[in-house]
Amino acid sequence: MGERLVVIGGDAGGMTAATQARRLDGDLDIVALEKGSWVSYSACGIPYLVAGDLERVEELVARTPQEFRDNHRIDVRLRHEAMAIDTDARQVEVRDHEHGRTVRIPYDQLVVATGASPYRPDVPGINGETVLGVQTLTDAQRLLDRNRRGMPKDVVVVGGGYIGLEMAETYVRLGATVTVVDLAPEIMGTLDPDMAALVRTAMVRHGIAVLCGTAVTAFEPGAVHLANGDTLTADLVVLGTGVAPNSQLAADAGVETGVKGAIRVNTRQQTASDGIWAAGDCAESHHLVSRLPVHIPLGTVANRQARVAGINLGGGYATFPGVVGTAVTKLCSTEVARTGLSEREAVAAGLEYVVGKIKATTRAGYLPEARPIVVKMLAERGSGRILGAQLVGEEGAGKRIDAVAVALTAGFTVEDLLNADLAYAPPFSPLWDPVQVAARKALAGL
Repeated sequence: MGERLVVIGGDAGGMTAATQARRLDGDLDIVALEKGSWVSYSACGIPYLVAGDLERVEELVARTPQEFRDNHRIDVRLRHEAMAIDTDARQVEVRDHEHGRTVRIPYDQLVVATGASPYRPDVPGINGETVLGVQTLTDAQRLLDRNRRGMPKDVVVVGGGYIGLEMAETYVRLGATVTVVDLAPEIMGTLDPDMAALVRTAMVRHGIAVLCGTAVTAFEPGAVHLANGDTLTADLVVLGTGVAPNSQLAADAGVETGVKGAIRVNTRQQTASDGIWAAGDCAESHHLVSRLPVHIPLGTVANRQARVAGINLGGGYATFPGVVGTAVTKLCSTEVARTGLSEREAVAAGLEYVVGKIKATTRAGYLPEARPIVVKMLAERGSGRILGAQLVGEEGAGKRIDAVAVALTAGFTVEDLLNADLAYAPPFSPLWDPVQVAARKALAGL
C-alpha cells in the first residue's frame, strides 16, 4: 500500500474527494471516518422524502459503505468521530462509538470534510422531542417516524431560508397548517427585500402564515412562545435556521480559519497546515464577482471543491476557481433563484451598481401556459459588468438563473448577455428572454 489518506466526514465532500483520489492512485490507503450512520447521501432530498415523494431513506443514499469498500477499496468506518488532530504526530484521535473505545489513526494526507451544523436558537425547550432539524438522514428518519405516529396538524418552521421554505411546502402538501417564523425583517435573506417580499406574498397565497421580525423565546410540547407575547400551536417544530461551518476540530489543531469561521484554503483546497486539505461546507470559497472570501454551504460547491482536492491528492493537478453563489428552490408553484451579489453584498464589496428589474412571462404571453416572472439584475456602474440576478416566478422560471450564472463566471457585461444567442420558441420563452430584458433595463441605466 502507498501513503495513507484519512478523510474526516463521509458525505458529499469527503467521499467525493476519496473516490476521486482513488481513481487516480490505486495504491493509496484510504480511510474515511463518519461519526453518523450514513455516508454519501443527498441531504437536499430530505424535504421530498418527508413529503412522500420517496418511500425509503435509503433512496437518498448514493453508495453504501460496503460499495465503497468493494468497488473503491475505501475503508469506511461509521460511527467513528474525529475528536482531535495531532499535526505533529500526523494522527487523528477517533472515538469509535460502535465499540466504545478511542483510537489514534495515522495519516500522511488528511481531508477535513466535516460539513456544517444547523444554528439552534439558545432558548428553553430547544432539545424537546417535537423540535427537529433537517440536516442529516437521522433527522429525516426522525421526521418520518413522527409523521407515521400521526401526521402533525400544526407545524411551525423556524427560519425562512431555503430549507425553511422547502419544509413549509412539505407540510402544506401533507395537509398541515404551517407558520414560518423568522427573526429577520424579511424572509430569504439571500435575496433583496423587494424580491423576498414577492416570495412572502406567494407563501401566503399558498396558505402559509409568515411572521417576520419575530423571535422565538421558548419551545414546549404543543406550543412555540414568541417575544411579542403570542403563542403558536405546534405539534411539530422544524428548524430551518441556517448553518455554520464545522471547523472547530481543524481550528483546535491550528488550521487557519476565515470568514464565518470556515477553513481557509487555497485554490487547490490545501490549508496552510502541511498535509491538511479541506472541502465542502466547512471550507471557504472565493467569490468570482466580489473577489472576496465567502462561505457558501451548498452541495454543488462541496462536490466541486472535493473533486479538486481528490485530483490533487491522487497525484493530478486541479484548481477550484471559485463560486458565484447560484441557488434555486421552489415553494409549491413558485420558483425562486439567485446568483452573484445582492444589493447588500454589492455595497459591502464597495461596488456601485445600477438595477434592471422587469416583469415578464416564462413563455410567449399569448400561450395559456405562460406564467409570470420577475427578474432583477445588478450591473456595475460604468463597466456594465453583471454583478448578480434574482428571479421569482412560476413554472419555468427557476433554471433561467443558470444563464446568468454562466455569464457571471465568464465576466459578461449586461450588453454581452443582451446579445447572447439564446434559444427561442413560444413554448419556452418570449422572443426576448426575461433575463435579457432585465439586462437591457440595466444597460439603459448605465
